Amino acid sequence: MDMTFWLALGQIILINLILSGDNAAVIALAACRLEPAQRSIALWWGSLGAVGLRIGLTLLATSLLAWPGIQLLGGAVLLWVSYGLGAPEAPSEIGESPVQGRWRAIRTILVADVFMSLDNVLSLAGVARGDHLLLILGLLTSLPLVVMGSSLLLRLFERFPWVVVLGAALLAQVGGAMLASDSLWQRLPWGPWPHAALVFSLFCAFLVGLLRLRS
Repeated sequence: MDMTFWLALGQIILINLILSGDNAAVIALAACRLEPAQRSIALWWGSLGAVGLRIGLTLLATSLLAWPGIQLLGGAVLLWVSYGLGAPEAPSEIGESPVQGRWRAIRTILVADVFMSLDNVLSLAGVARGDHLLLILGLLTSLPLVVMGSSLLLRLFERFPWVVVLGAALLAQVGGAMLASDSLWQRLPWGPWPHAALVFSLFCAFLVGLLRLRS
């Protein structure tokens, strides 16, 4: 392994950490309603599963993003997830066992991370240049740091519950921006307007935040 390999590895770790801020917020939001004993399990398994999915997505990134409607679908899923994560406990969650709650949180983390990572993996694929070992090492090395970031956010959510609303609004903004980035969106009458994606994503963030404050 020459110096080029190590430089590329450092780039992948740095890019993944920079692009994983939203993902860490999702992980923390999904785990914040779990019992303390279940949180670390959900954080680690959710993050590990997300890394595995991100590796697979990176190998398929170019072809996946070329599919019309894939970002539209991803954005819609993230909007739904953002609304659910900021909400009080649903009736179906009351009486849920700790293990059931843990697996529900892990599923939420994986679903959200898949779509949130679609754009990110293009950057990772560009650095890896087909070197699968380099990609896997880079993502696995950054895993503990992502979990640490999620743990810090969890403590913040516990101390300041209103920050959960901000986290849900942030995720809604990401979902709105992804939805507005799809090629199908561009075919709409307002699609070509340069600021359409920004305005729509901010509207999504405002709407989800308002709904959560009123619930």
